[in-house]
Amino acid sequence: MPPSSASGPLAPTTRTSAGSPDAHLVVVLVTDGLVLMDMAAPVQMFGHVGPPRYALRTCAERPGLVPTCAGVSIHVEHGLDALDDADTIVIPGYHDAARRTPSTAVTDALTRAHRRGARIMSICVGAFTLAEAGLLDGRRATTHWLDAAALAARYPTVDVDPAVLYVDNGDVLTSAGLAAGIDLCLHLVERDHGGDVARDFARRTVVAFHRPGGQAQFMPPGTSLHDEAIAEIDHQHRHLEPHVAPALPDASTVSDDSLSATTAWAVRNLDHPLTTRDLADHASMSLRTFNRRFTAAYGMGPGAWLTGQRIRAAAGLLERTDEPVEKIADAVGLSPESLRTQFRRRMSLSPSNYRSNFRSASR
Repeated sequence: MPPSSASGPLAPTTRTSAGSPDAHLVVVLVTDGLVLMDMAAPVQMFGHVGPPRYALRTCAERPGLVPTCAGVSIHVEHGLDALDDADTIVIPGYHDAARRTPSTAVTDALTRAHRRGARIMSICVGAFTLAEAGLLDGRRATTHWLDAAALAARYPTVDVDPAVLYVDNGDVLTSAGLAAGIDLCLHLVERDHGGDVARDFARRTVVAFHRPGGQAQFMPPGTSLHDEAIAEIDHQHRHLEPHVAPALPDASTVSDDSLSATTAWAVRNLDHPLTTRDLADHASMSLRTFNRRFTAAYGMGPGAWLTGQRIRAAAGLLERTDEPVEKIADAVGLSPESLRTQFRRRMSLSPSNYRSNFRSASR
């Protein structure tokens, strides 16, 4: 089963376009600072192996040479009017997307295309353009895990899920970082033409038809996104227009020293059967106050946070050691059964499969 949130099939519109009278026209919207790998996925899937089922065009707000984030430029022939003919629109990622605002011309063109029935998808941080256009309001979406906190902070009406490879809402789709664009493109091909055609596209591209797990398995197990999230929230408040700044707890609540000391203590003692009561006692707070302040600061309850830290620690041990799952479970304060259940729930992989994917080849 693919790691996505898929809806029912959306039949592609057929129209006359370059290459075939029945090709489904895919238009890639190129933005200054384009991430080349994000563009490579739709170009390969729809432009190279796609014909005669698909035809591909590129467009930009200002046609001509468009700089990428890799120090090279690409020539884009069409302007935004190309979106008027698109059956599917692809928005690849671009440099510093979390701190840039797409022009009104771009967002208006996307909303017009969406209203007339075009299917729109983003790859990686291209989700910021979709969110600015209002196309992700009230929807589940994903982006690169490094930018998930920024997307959630800037657009609080979007339900950001950093753990999956892609999310399919039918008419609007989003992928996780970089290579996940390939997964989403293959998913679209499967939706449009079935598994046999999609498998053929995957074989010709020499990639897996369905990758196991989600994006969560690629997040560094020894780190937390909390600091990055708080830093980005602070930036949003100081630099963005008021209409996009979400209502968030004040800085004094977020940076509470007692919470920081308690979370650091908890991470050092994961091999103990810690409870939320233990954390509250360490912070010298009542359980009710601790739960309220912790949730305001970290965006989740202390129990969920603690389980997440145990899973992160277990992932690190799976990568670096040969210890059996039973010993790793004991080292992070879980039973073997609980570790397997929680690990699969959060990573969409079993501990053994995670170890096979990420264990150092030099060991």
